Amino acid sequence: MRRRLFEIIEVSGGRDRASSVYDVVMLITIMISILPLAIREPPTVFHITDVATTAVFIVDYILRLSTADLKLRKGAKSFLLYPFTPWAIIDMISILPTVTALSRGFRLFRLFRGMRTLRVFRLFKAMRYSNSFRIIIGVIWHAKESLFAVVVLALAYIMLSALIVFNVEPQSFATFFDAVYWATVSLTTVGYGDIYPVTTAGRIVTIVSSLFGIAIVALPAGIITAGYMTEIYRQAEKDGEPDTAQSGKAS
Repeated sequence: MRRRLFEIIEVSGGRDRASSVYDVVMLITIMISILPLAIREPPTVFHITDVATTAVFIVDYILRLSTADLKLRKGAKSFLLYPFTPWAIIDMISILPTVTALSRGFRLFRLFRGMRTLRVFRLFKAMRYSNSFRIIIGVIWHAKESLFAVVVLALAYIMLSALIVFNVEPQSFATFFDAVYWATVSLTTVGYGDIYPVTTAGRIVTIVSSLFGIAIVALPAGIITAGYMTEIYRQAEKDGEPDTAQSGKAS
C-alpha cells in the first residue's frame, strides 16, 4: 500500500495515470495558491482558497513524510532526515504563512505574521513536477565542479575590478559596495547607468571589465548547454530509447 502511494506522489514519468493525475492536481493547486500574490487586496474568496490549498499541501507533506524511507532508502532514519531535505524545506515554507496566520494563539507563530511573500516559494513546488527542471538540476549537478570554478572566477574578477575602480576614481564611488555593485553590473553587461566612472582612467577600466565580463558570462552558458545535451541523451537511454539518443548524436 505504501509502495503504491509512493509511486503516485512521486513525479510521473508519463506511464502511471494515477501519478500523472496527482501531478496535474498539485500543479493546479499551486497555481491557485499564488494568485492572491498578484492582487494588492485579494477578495475573501482567495482567503478560502488559500486555506484549501494549504490543506492540500499539508496532506502532500504528510504523505511524503510517511513514505520517506522509500524515497531516501535509509531505513527508520529517513523519517528524521526527510524534513531537512531541500524539497521538504520548500514544502514547509510554502505551508508556513497560512498556518501561522491562522494560529493566533501561539506567540512563536506571531513572529511570522505578514510573511505573505513566502508564498512565492510555492512556485518552487511547481518545479518539482517539471521534467525540464529535473533535467536542468541534473545538468547543474554533473557540472557542479566546472560551474563552481566559473563562480569563483567571476567573484574574483568582480572584487578585482571593484578594487581597481574604487581607487582609480574615488569621486564616483562613495563606498566600496558601490564599486562592487558597478563591477557586477559591468560583468553581466546589464549597464543600468546609475553609477559610472567619468574620468578617462575609470572608463578604460570599464572597457576592460566589460570585455572580460562577456567572456566570463559566456562560460556557464556553454557548460550548461553541453551538459543539457548530455543529460538528454542520458535520459533517453535510461527510458529505453537508445535509438533516439543515437539519432540525436548523429544529427
